[in-house]
Order: sequence, then structure tokens, then C-alpha cells
Amino acid sequence: MRGWPLIKLLPQKTNFRFVRYAKIAGVLSVILCVASIVGCFYPGLNMGIDFRGGASLEVAKPAGQVIELDAVRGAVNQLGLGDVQVQGIARRDNNIDDGSTAIVRFQVPEGQDQTQVVQQVEGAISKAAGDVTYSGVSVVGSKVSGELFTSGLLALGAAIVLMFAYIWFRFEPQFGFGAVAGLLHDVILVFGLIVVMKLEFSLNMVAAILTVIGYSMNDTVVVFDRLRENLRKYKTMPLREVIDLSINETLSRTIITGLTAVMVLAALAFYGGEALFGFSIALMFGIVIGTYSSIYVGAPIILLWGVKRGEITEEAKPIKLGMASRP
Repeated sequence: MRGWPLIKLLPQKTNFRFVRYAKIAGVLSVILCVASIVGCFYPGLNMGIDFRGGASLEVAKPAGQVIELDAVRGAVNQLGLGDVQVQGIARRDNNIDDGSTAIVRFQVPEGQDQTQVVQQVEGAISKAAGDVTYSGVSVVGSKVSGELFTSGLLALGAAIVLMFAYIWFRFEPQFGFGAVAGLLHDVILVFGLIVVMKLEFSLNMVAAILTVIGYSMNDTVVVFDRLRENLRKYKTMPLREVIDLSINETLSRTIITGLTAVMVLAALAFYGGEALFGFSIALMFGIVIGTYSSIYVGAPIILLWGVKRGEITEEAKPIKLGMASRP
């Protein structure tokens, strides 16, 4: 079977000296992380409905008539109410999603009467969707939103702790600290992107950050696996050279995997509409930063910590299963 011809554009073997630029990259990472943390407090995150609170109402047309979700979303967005979410749901009478029913969530600006805002939203939807009926108007209070925000942060913290525990048992402590430093670096910079681009921070964005954590950890494990193998193989080679060798050996795999994911997410950002734009952009940025952190955050920490070649444990040999031969 012939291989993909464009794969030949990637060199089979590279010899980049990544460690040489580790100090410069480290200073840059620290500056960006500090700026991102400051930005989360000033000017702060642009909270979505999930974390700020707002109102929701159910919109329905007669059975068989489809509601144009993009038209409804655009009409409500023109009112300047901040984060607007429009999602199709199943009809209550037959529990079938035929496109005739949707739920609209929007923010109620501070100081404005909720009833008047709801009436404005209903008027905009009627102009965009035609003859519709409204029901199920409800309000998400600030207390519930605060609980959701706390739960989202706890989910991110729990993911990082579990990843650290996995790397600790999978490798050695210095590998674990390098991996966790890379994860924190990626999460903080994604928050910085959200602030700079003024993306809505909602539960979708929390899901994007959790996905970035998983991708970053996967890429880090690949590099660390090769590094551990080379540390056992080249016992007298300087540590910085072993790190460079390990990163170069996994570089083509990293580039191919990253480009494939970025191309899919770019299509999702372009065709997925406003509802998925922020989610896709955060994931694309997280994939790029995750690759960068595996090279210039996780690995340099191992170099600073140092590794005794005798501390690198041998992996358990696989058990061969089969039928025992009869005498």
C-alpha cells in the first residue's frame, strides 16, 4: 500500500536543539501566564448565561414547521443582551424533535426590568420566525450561576490533580511535576485567550479546557515515554541531548496529530456558527499551546530537576499467553 505522498514533505529525522532556547521560552511563558492571570481579574472574564444568570423561554411553531435557529439567534443578538443561546428541543406533546421547538437563553442586563426584556426578545423572535408561541419562561439566578462556576473550576482542578497522580505512578516524581506544570501553563494561557478575544466563558468553554488538558497530557506522555526509553538506552549521553533526541523522534507524530485536529476544528469554527466558534478557537489554541508546553515547559523542568539513570524503572515485560504444550 502506497503512503500518502504529502507525508514526504516532513523530514524523517530532525535534529533541532530545543533545549538551547528553553530559557527564552521559559521567560516568555512566565510573562504570558502572569498577564493571563491578571487579565482574569482585570478586565475579567466575559461570563456567559451559565455563570452570570439570565432568562430562558420556549419557542414553538405548529408541528411540521421548522424554526430557523440562526435567524432567531441573530434577531436576539441585535438586542445587545450579551450571551444568547438557541437550541432545538423535542416537542412536549410527542417528544419528537422535528425542528418546530427551541429554547432561547439570554441575559437580562442589570437595572432593566425582566418583563420588558422578555417582551423585547419575544418581539424580535416573532419578526424573525413568524407565528410562534411562547411558554416556559424561567430565570436562572445568580446563586445557581455561582454554584455552576464553582463546579466548573472544581472540575478543572480535579482533572489536573488526577493527571498528576497518573504521571506520578506512570513515571517518576520529576516527570509528574513537569507534566502538571505544562497543564497549568496550558489552562492559564487558554484563560488568557478567552480574556483577549472576549469570548463567552460558559460550560462549553469549560468542556473545551478539559479537552485541552486531555490532549496536552496525551502529547506529554508520548514525549516522556520516549525520553524514558532513551534514558535507559543512552546511559552516558548528557541529559539535555537525550531530551533533544526524544523530542525530535516524536516531532513528526506531534505535527501530524496536531495539524489533523486543527484542520477539523477550523472547519467546525467556520461552519459551526456562533454557538461553536469560541469552543473551536479555544481548542485550536490549546492544541498549539499543548504541543509547545510538552517541549518547552515539561521537558525543561526535568532538566532542571535532574534524573539519576538508576531511578528510571524498567517497564514490566508483557506476559505471553498461550496453550501449554503437552509432553
